[in-house]
Amino acid sequence: MKLTHAVLVAILIAVGAGMVSALAAGLTIGLPAETAALKPGPGAEQVAGQCLICHSADYITTQPRDKPLAFWKAEVEKMKKAYGAPIADDQIDAVAAYLARNYGSGSQ
Repeated sequence: MKLTHAVLVAILIAVGAGMVSALAAGLTIGLPAETAALKPGPGAEQVAGQCLICHSADYITTQPRDKPLAFWKAEVEKMKKAYGAPIADDQIDAVAAYLARNYGSGSQ
């Protein structure tokens, strides 16, 4: 019985490895074209350099418009602490201010 179990495990491993190799060889991922751009202004460079690493401009520009500066500051701090966003402590206020001014309750 032990031999049968070992043979079954070996077969499953071989089949699994073959499937992974076949999928990886033919797998291509195409990202959709960017359709948005960040609004120019103070803080735009920090947002482009630090937020667009993980988020598209489309994602940023489609956030709810009724959020105040405190919301955006908390979001930026969460991205830094929880997800490891490379935002320097002295840049948090500038990034949050840019987002609030351009995409929050302070936007036009």
